[in-house]
Amino acid sequence: HVQLVESGGGSVQAGGSLRLSCTAPGFTSKKCAMDWHRQAAGKQREWVSRISPAGRIDYMPTLKERFTLSKDEAKDTVYLQMHSLKPEDTAVYSCRLCGVYWGQGTQVTVSS
Repeated sequence: HVQLVESGGGSVQAGGSLRLSCTAPGFTSKKCAMDWHRQAAGKQREWVSRISPAGRIDYMPTLKERFTLSKDEAKDTVYLQMHSLKPEDTAVYSCRLCGVYWGQGTQVTVSS
């Protein structure tokens, strides 16, 4: 079992920024992909971004210009930097390691 811990969520006004963190012990050594997903109230979960073990980063196309994924291997942590936030970005953001292990999620609320 791997426990993922997310942090960095909160409430911001439209146009603001937040940086989410996902710390996963063993992330670097497992050589697995890390994904971010989000789920808005009453909607299906959707994939946001992914970093592969080789460092390739992919984004949901509509988010690519505003979201940036990065990692700190020394800290086994992946960051999701979000800029120019919109009310429609409001959701619970969760990270997933190796396609199996999920974090508890962190709430992001963007007000207009």
